[in-house]
Amino acid sequence: MPQITRIELHLETGEQSDAGTDGDVYLGLCGREFYIDSTKDDFERDSSRTYIFGDKNSDRNVQHPDLNDPNSHYLRTENMEKFPVYIRFQPHAGNPRADRWQLERADVYLNGSEVYDWTTFGIVRGVGIWLGIHAGLVVHMARHIDPVPPKPPLKGELAS
Repeated sequence: MPQITRIELHLETGEQSDAGTDGDVYLGLCGREFYIDSTKDDFERDSSRTYIFGDKNSDRNVQHPDLNDPNSHYLRTENMEKFPVYIRFQPHAGNPRADRWQLERADVYLNGSEVYDWTTFGIVRGVGIWLGIHAGLVVHMARHIDPVPPKPPLKGELAS
């Protein structure tokens, strides 16, 4: 099985009032977490962004790319089934009990292939799922087996 050299994470934030956050968000896979952040204003209400983690020669677009590079931990696709794939929300430190985030959708693609694909099944479109101290901080993702769905259309711009 191949080494994981590239991770694409597509996130959509809901459109309800106060859906956005300034909190921190993490992607968990293969037994470790990756910090999700770009040079843009992330996790804004009714926004969509694709984050790319990977080697120095790729089009990675996350902050702290060397600390969040799947190559530095020699992650392999066969280990994906041994650990949960999830999104974890860490509320903003300024008001952690009140901060929350409405996740509309999350999709993970490995090595530029739709063969290795995880998504947030069960989240109702337009309703999303609220994450926060009073609503839970983690959403686990399920692997697409068959058929492989198309990559979702973007609501907003890609982080660069």
